[in-house]
Amino acid sequence: MTARNADQPIQYEPEEACPPTVALTVGFQGAVLVLAPTVLNVVIAFRASGLDDTWLTWGVFAAMLICAAVTALQAFQFHRFGAGHIVLTWPAAMFIAITVSAVSAGGPEIFASLLVICSLVQIALAWWLPILRRIITPVVSGTVTMLIAVSVLPIAFDSVQDLPDGASVGAGPAIAVTTLLASVIVTLRATGRWRLIAPFISLAIGCAVAAAFGVLDGDRIANAAWFGVPDLPDLGFELSPDVEFWALLPSFAILTLVLGLKTISDGIVIQQNSRRRPRAIDFRRIQGIVSVNGIGMLMAGLSSTLPPMANSSYSLSLINLTGVAARRVGIGVAVVILFLAFFSKFAAILLTIPGPVVGAFLMLAMGMLFVSGWQTILRDGLDPRRVLVVALASALGLGLHGHPLMSDLFGEEIGALIGNGVTIGAIVAIVMTLMLEVMGSRRSRLEVALDMASLPAIDDFLAALAIRLGWDDASTLRLRSAGEETLATLLRQEDAAGEDAQRPRLVIVARPQTRMVELEFVATTRQENIEDQLAYLTDEAPVPTADDLSLRLLWYHASAVRHQKFHGVDIVTVQVEGSA
Repeated sequence: MTARNADQPIQYEPEEACPPTVALTVGFQGAVLVLAPTVLNVVIAFRASGLDDTWLTWGVFAAMLICAAVTALQAFQFHRFGAGHIVLTWPAAMFIAITVSAVSAGGPEIFASLLVICSLVQIALAWWLPILRRIITPVVSGTVTMLIAVSVLPIAFDSVQDLPDGASVGAGPAIAVTTLLASVIVTLRATGRWRLIAPFISLAIGCAVAAAFGVLDGDRIANAAWFGVPDLPDLGFELSPDVEFWALLPSFAILTLVLGLKTISDGIVIQQNSRRRPRAIDFRRIQGIVSVNGIGMLMAGLSSTLPPMANSSYSLSLINLTGVAARRVGIGVAVVILFLAFFSKFAAILLTIPGPVVGAFLMLAMGMLFVSGWQTILRDGLDPRRVLVVALASALGLGLHGHPLMSDLFGEEIGALIGNGVTIGAIVAIVMTLMLEVMGSRRSRLEVALDMASLPAIDDFLAALAIRLGWDDASTLRLRSAGEETLATLLRQEDAAGEDAQRPRLVIVARPQTRMVELEFVATTRQENIEDQLAYLTDEAPVPTADDLSLRLLWYHASAVRHQKFHGVDIVTVQVEGSA
């Protein structure tokens, strides 16, 4: 757990009630942050798909409603749904390329059907997160994120030449370059609350240059009503899946998993920066944020627009600049976006932004997404095995993307659909991760009752492991002691439940590594997070009480302790160093 780095100290934590005026004021600033990407991502995807203005205006309207609903739901926490934090949301740019492929192949109906089905994939990811966490790893997520950024960039460059008939050849590049330069300068120079409107400043500069070239059409703004609901297009679903549907389904499913993993990463970052004092990550809230995002994807499928995505960088910008992390702000953001969704004139202004300006915005966004993927990989650490996963997945994903080889193997129509670099790279990364998990050092497993009577069995299990590894007496004692104190710590609040309560099962998995053993204790407990309890212990504290003695001994024997609390299961990972 690391301390947060903020411009303003936290004045209101998520559970603390801020005044309604504060929630609405900060919510307005949050809405300003997400409006530009909310509109532009839909515009880019639908224009590249060849959809008409009816679809375009409806897609933007529906996306704004969905983002407002998801942001509001994330502010709550009900059972397995919701984060209980400020989670700014907008349409996922990583779905732009696959949206174009789906609409081009089978129309909006096949796109909507795929989103509805894949929403279940994201909800399943949230519920099965404890099981999938060792397969869908940050290395897999980061690699696929980088491939997504590379696959979307051609759409950005195509948008540069999206100009009215009769426009000069150099107008598009000139407008795009000016917009990019403005974005860079404004982003680098803007400080404080000016950073909140930096995207709008660069977009305004780009539009001004477009007007100078005579490619800015203001008729849409003039003809738009002030308030209202756009015309409803012919929404529908593909009820008889054809070849295109089944060919696209793996790509959508993999992309949905990656979206879920990015949501997990964003949720962790938001949690870390929403407290005055660092705490261990509550993975029950992480499961909640992914579940709500799955609901948002279901709503996107029902309305045929881009699915929503949480964004930690903008959420942190809002929290750091205002010092307000109260979840009420999420309601304020939703109220403002909801109002602007029905403010047709405002949407018309954003829909008038020329293609070169939109393309420049997407270039910068995809560059940031690529860096985000690389950072995800680096945070998880790079060893030779992980480097191999990233290298091979990236090489095959980039090399086979749109390559004629796929059409030669599977036919022109199917090869074009499954020859997607993101799908290929993701499959390679997942398969290699599974291989590394299976071919890794031999694991040992023990299942017992979560009871102190199981200590002899646990002790024998760890002693045999130390003998097999050839550890010396001191290292063996440290390993056995760490196991004993972890069991004692897990039992502290279980004992308070009463002797008649049925004891849950405890599964211990030992994974030997170089000069170290990783012990994974899997059980269901009712106690506080062990990491948080360890954080409150200090060497200067007085003589320990009976309650924290096991914690202190565990702190002494283990080199690292991590406690992940999920719905229905707790996973405590203890690392113990040893030598022969």
